Amino acid sequence: MDRAKSLSVIADTSILWDVIIIGGGASGIGVAVDSAARGYKTLLVEQVDFGKGTSSRSTKLAHGGVRYLQQGNISLVLEALKERGIMKRNAPHLVKDLEFVVPVYDWWEGPFYGIGLKLYDILAGKEGLGASQFLSKEETIKKIPTVETDGLKGGVIYHDGQFDDVRLLINLAQTAHEQGASIANYVKVVSILKNEDLISGVEVEDQETGKMYKLRSKLVINATGVFTDTVRKMDDASATPIMTSSQGVHIVLDKSFLPGDSAIMVPHTDDGRVLFAVPWHDKIIVGTTDTPVKEYPLEPIALDEEIEFLLTHAARYLTNDPSSKDIKSIFVGLRPLVMEGDTQNTAAISREHTINISRSGLLSIAGGKWTTYRKMAEDVVDQAILIGDLDSKKCLTEDLQIYGYHQYAEVFGDLEQFGSAAANLINLLDEKPNYKNKLHPDYSHVEGEVIWAVRKEMARNIEDFLARRTRLLFLDVEASLLVAPKVAQLMAQELGHNKGWENLELEKYTDLTRNYRPKQVN
Repeated sequence: MDRAKSLSVIADTSILWDVIIIGGGASGIGVAVDSAARGYKTLLVEQVDFGKGTSSRSTKLAHGGVRYLQQGNISLVLEALKERGIMKRNAPHLVKDLEFVVPVYDWWEGPFYGIGLKLYDILAGKEGLGASQFLSKEETIKKIPTVETDGLKGGVIYHDGQFDDVRLLINLAQTAHEQGASIANYVKVVSILKNEDLISGVEVEDQETGKMYKLRSKLVINATGVFTDTVRKMDDASATPIMTSSQGVHIVLDKSFLPGDSAIMVPHTDDGRVLFAVPWHDKIIVGTTDTPVKEYPLEPIALDEEIEFLLTHAARYLTNDPSSKDIKSIFVGLRPLVMEGDTQNTAAISREHTINISRSGLLSIAGGKWTTYRKMAEDVVDQAILIGDLDSKKCLTEDLQIYGYHQYAEVFGDLEQFGSAAANLINLLDEKPNYKNKLHPDYSHVEGEVIWAVRKEMARNIEDFLARRTRLLFLDVEASLLVAPKVAQLMAQELGHNKGWENLELEKYTDLTRNYRPKQVN
C-alpha cells in the first residue's frame, strides 16, 4: 500500500467509483475487500488511521460468543462459529486456537457450564477447534498454575480462536489493495454530495495537506462504527439515531499472573458480562467491562470503577492479586451497538448487524462484531449491488486468502505476524546494519520494522507504529515511551520531515499515553 499513489488516484476527480466506503475499521475494510474482489471500482477513506477506533481495541478473540449462547441467540453463535473457521483458514498466520478454562467453585457449575460448552462444540460442527471436557481440580491447576485454589472443585476446558485484531486489519487493507481497491488513511469525508436528492459522491479533505476533493460514486457506504449516526446526519439532518454504545475496558498484566498457554473464562461477572484473562504477546489481557456511554471520543478513557472492577474480578480467580501498580497498559474500546429496547442494559443488546438504507441511497452498516466482519461485508455488498445498480457478481471472500497467508508462519520466529511477507521484510533488514537493532531490549521489534511500516503499511506517525503496526502501546506503555524518540527519528527520515515534526509528534504521543497509564503514574 502506498498512500501517495492512493492520493494521486483520489485527485483524479473524473473517476466514477462504483463504491466509496467511509470508515477504515473491520467493517469498512471488510467491505473494501469484498467489493474489490468482485471487480467493482472501490475507494475507501478513513479520517484517521486504520483501526484507530474499536477495531484495535477488542479482546483479541475470534469466537462464537459464549455470552450470546447464554442469551439463546443461536443464530448469531452459529454464524460467528462458521466465520471463525473461515478466518482461521484464510489467515492462519494471525488466527490461532486458544484453550480456555472455566474454573468451577460450586457443585452445580461443572454440569451447567459443561453442558453449555458441549452445545458450543455441537454448534461449531466441522469448524470446531477442539472438544470441550471436564477437568479435575488437579488438572485445572496444571492448566492454570496461578488459579485461586480455595474452594476450587475442577474446571471445564473448551477451545476458541485468538488473533491480533489490527494486524489482521492491516493485512485486510493490503488484501483489498491487491484486489484493486484504492485505500487512504487521514482522508476525512466532510460532506455528502447529491444530485436531485440522490447521493452522487462525497467531498473529502486530506488531513495532512488540507486539500479538498469532490469524488463521484454510484454508491456510498457508511461503515463508521459508533460514528454511524454522524455520517447519517450528514446525509439527512433529521435522521433518527440507530446507534448506542458501551465501553469495554481492558487491563494488561505481566505474564507471571497467568503463566502457561491457557486462558481463563469467567461466564458471569457482577455486571452480567463474560470476563476473560487471556495470554497475548507474552502478556495477559483482562477484560472487559460494560459501561453505557453517550459520547464517542476517538480516545475513550477508562473510569476508575471500571479498572477496580477488573482488578477485583481478577483477584477472585488468581492467587496473586493484581493491583493498579501491576498494570502495564489500559485500553478502551467503544462497542457499536444497534439501538433497541433498554439501552442502559448494553450487556443484553445483540451484536447482530443491521443494514440501513436512507431515502437518498446512503447504505449504512451498523452493529456486528470482529469475528463476523466477512459476512457483514458480504451482506453489505449484496445490498450495494441492488442500490447502486451494479452488475451482479457473487461473493468470493469465503475462500480468499488474506495477505500474508502462510500455513507455517512460525518459521519466521519474531516476524511470524507478517506471514509470507516476512521474507521481504527480512530482505529489508539486510539493507542497513542498524535495521536489525532492537528498539527495546525486552521486545523483539527492530528499527527496520519502522521503515517497513512507513513504506508498506501507510504508517504516518509515532502512534500509528506503536499502537497499530506494532502493539507496544497496548502491551507496555512505559516501554513504548522509551522507544518513541527513535521511532520518531526513523519515521522523520523516511517521510522527509524535520526535527520540528519529531518534537511535535513526541509531544502528541506522550500526551496520548496518559489514557493508557494507571493514574498514579500519570
